[in-house]
Amino acid sequence: MQTHEIRQRFIKHFTNLGHAEVPSASLILNDPNLLFVNAGMVPFKPYFLGQQNPPYDTATSIQKCVRTLDIEEVGITTRHNTFFQMAGNFSFGDYFKEGAIRNAWALLTNSVEDGGFGFDPELLWVTVFQDDDEAAEIWEKEIGVPKERIQRLGMADNYWSMGVPGPCGPCSEIYYDRGPEHGAEGGPIADDNRYLEIWNLVFMGYERGEGIGKDNFEILGQLPKKNIDTGMGVERVACLLQGVENVYETDLLRPVIEEAEKLTGATYGKTQQDDVRFRVIADHCRTGLMLILDGVTPGNEGRGYILRRLLRRIIRSARLLGATGETMADLMETVRQTMTPSYPEIEQNWERIRSVAVGEEKAFLKTLESGSQLFENFAEQAKAAGSNEVSGEVAFALHDTHGFPIDLTMEMAAESGLTVDSAGFHSHMAEQKARAKADNQAKKLGHTDETVYRPFVDNHPTLFTGFENLEDEGTVLGLVVDGVLVERAGEGDQVQVILDRTPFYAEAGGQMADRGEMSNGSFAGAVEDVQKVGKKVWLHAVRITGGEIAVGQKVNSQVSRAWRHQARQAHSGTHLIHAALRQVLGPTAVQAGSLNKPGYLRFDFNFGEQLSESQLRDIEQIANGAVDTDYEVHTIETTLEEAKKMGAMALFGENYGSQVRVVEIGGPFSMELCGGIHVEHSSQVGPIAILGESSVGSGTRRIEAYTGMDSLNFLSREKNLVSGLATSLKAPSEEIPDRIDALTAKLKAAEKQVQQLRNQQLLSRVGELVSAAEHIGDITVVAQELPAGVGVGDLRTIALDAKARLGSEPAVVLFASNDEGKVPFVATLTDAAIELGLKAGDLVKEFGAKVGGRGGGKPQLAQGSGSEPAGIIAGLEAVNSAITAAVQG
Repeated sequence: MQTHEIRQRFIKHFTNLGHAEVPSASLILNDPNLLFVNAGMVPFKPYFLGQQNPPYDTATSIQKCVRTLDIEEVGITTRHNTFFQMAGNFSFGDYFKEGAIRNAWALLTNSVEDGGFGFDPELLWVTVFQDDDEAAEIWEKEIGVPKERIQRLGMADNYWSMGVPGPCGPCSEIYYDRGPEHGAEGGPIADDNRYLEIWNLVFMGYERGEGIGKDNFEILGQLPKKNIDTGMGVERVACLLQGVENVYETDLLRPVIEEAEKLTGATYGKTQQDDVRFRVIADHCRTGLMLILDGVTPGNEGRGYILRRLLRRIIRSARLLGATGETMADLMETVRQTMTPSYPEIEQNWERIRSVAVGEEKAFLKTLESGSQLFENFAEQAKAAGSNEVSGEVAFALHDTHGFPIDLTMEMAAESGLTVDSAGFHSHMAEQKARAKADNQAKKLGHTDETVYRPFVDNHPTLFTGFENLEDEGTVLGLVVDGVLVERAGEGDQVQVILDRTPFYAEAGGQMADRGEMSNGSFAGAVEDVQKVGKKVWLHAVRITGGEIAVGQKVNSQVSRAWRHQARQAHSGTHLIHAALRQVLGPTAVQAGSLNKPGYLRFDFNFGEQLSESQLRDIEQIANGAVDTDYEVHTIETTLEEAKKMGAMALFGENYGSQVRVVEIGGPFSMELCGGIHVEHSSQVGPIAILGESSVGSGTRRIEAYTGMDSLNFLSREKNLVSGLATSLKAPSEEIPDRIDALTAKLKAAEKQVQQLRNQQLLSRVGELVSAAEHIGDITVVAQELPAGVGVGDLRTIALDAKARLGSEPAVVLFASNDEGKVPFVATLTDAAIELGLKAGDLVKEFGAKVGGRGGGKPQLAQGSGSEPAGIIAGLEAVNSAITAAVQG
């Protein structure tokens, strides 16, 4: 049974039982605790936490998941995948234990002809929580599982929580017996390799308190509703139904391994080491494609860093298997073919996915070249020091800073007759992982407490009337001061006001919240911000300027007309810029975030190159052309599926509901899913003036622009600036660029001449510097601070000249300078000084420590830079002390 059919059968089974089918959420959700969605229940967290009321009593989904805590273990075991699909069914106060158990058992054991998976009931085992007599009785008495195939486990194994205070409960897991050839008899307790877990049923009926770990927390009490959360591993079920040994041999991953065999010339199944590399390629290719699909681009932090690691491990593994050229395009094409039947959106985004993956491969192949050169430098230094080992610190620096894989470091070390301190490397890696784990735990424990708002989220959602109105009357449902509900607040207080209805737009989708006023006969206040909690309740941040506000009062809310007008201009202007940008750059330029506030917009997008001035002019022209055309702006309420059919663009990482709002500007010119406030006609945006374009991270660019009067004022300032320059240069405005270029060229020539004169003056002083040398034992030492402004290049030239004048005698030359707050320094030694045990690299390290910097190099010549000029004298003294110690030693 193919994986796509397994997915279809699961969904059909539960929709036939009345469950609402919920599409998979993006792998990227706005959750401070998670880099990626890592479990099927994550999109439903607000329902389980009581932050929102679910729109359905029961649901089913097949959720995309990524877990990356143990990337290094992928391929070593055959059960671990970074990307996996979690099929689940959920009940929010509807059925509980008996319903969850019956539903799961029916799907697993019903015949294929009847829509089930056809598992032999005699080969299925179950586990229950140690105290859960109810679940054990249902399995035995209602389902008919023999008592000997029902095993009880403790909290660490059969009690589930999210790892933070919130819902929790005992669980029951279903296992499949793969036979005696896979391990010992005795059920899951005896051998969880032979007995493979395929489904976990969580009976979520309790609330946990603070604590760390799977079993070190207090159970606070029961939840208001008993919920069900289940997860069936699609990949594991596919492994069993396809009769293969492991998930890497299923229909989704085996084709990638076969393609890797063609590209590398190696064969899967011959050696354990090569098999691990094949599995890394298969797993990471699929995960990489799905991450790029959901808007992740390679980078050096967060999600981007994870993606970069995955892609680089693919390239590294292919190289070690024998690949000599680029492989990413062919490997990703294979994943495209295997995954598109389940995820048709891959086809729509294919060019962007391919571009990102291939671009990272090209960049990393260059990194491999530079990394090889760095390795050779380290190897040379090790040999010069009489060592046959590359230190763990060096191996970790190559891995962590330059992205150079440890196994390639070990391979090249062996070719050079060296070994690698792998224990030292793994020690550094363990320290890094410990820091990351501690940081992750700190984030988990920092989960926002929204308990005070739950009654309003559950029972009193705010009615937003701001699409039609700038003014409305509402009733005060709640007041919150410093996180505590209060009955009233007075002049000078900062209070969060919860109303039953409001015209104020709450910050969302990149658009800043409205500003305005709130008042009635007894109080007045300034609305300074508006935020949403649980996507349902508006929190108005109000500074009370007079009188007193109390729960139950009627209040009048009035949005600032000027604020709303300019905010609408900026938001609609962002859509025009986005549409123009895609016309100029193509579909690979995808939105990565935005900010809209009155008169100003900021638009981030995924693109691998800096935009040219010509491209920026084209984007600005197209956007302003849309303003001039005066397109009508329409908003359409429809289903998510219909919106996709219309061609509406969605923001990656946004978890859309089944009903969405489409903003259409000029028909096909711009069509996006958006819940923001917009103009009625594109001409109301006013002129759009692009301020510039910049990088905000690897693979992410940013365009900033003004709209409306802010744009006009900016252009007026630019005009005045040009007029002033024209007057100063006594040239027409159209000739200003040429005149400035000519003046710049003259300035550079003058600076070059000044630099040459300075060099000549410094070189003329070399004799004077050498004559002022000190003598430490038999060693001549020329260690001095040169005049301010001398850069490292000039320091090196002067130092080498000074060394040449000292001939064959043992001599040390070290010069430093204060160059605009930086401290460049250079040291060079004669061969006679090196023979006495001195090294330039050691001396610059001593000096660098005193000036807040570092340096390195070869025994004959080394250099570095610091940031603390006040330490130069101490640095020179440290160098003299080091030479003295060497002479005396």
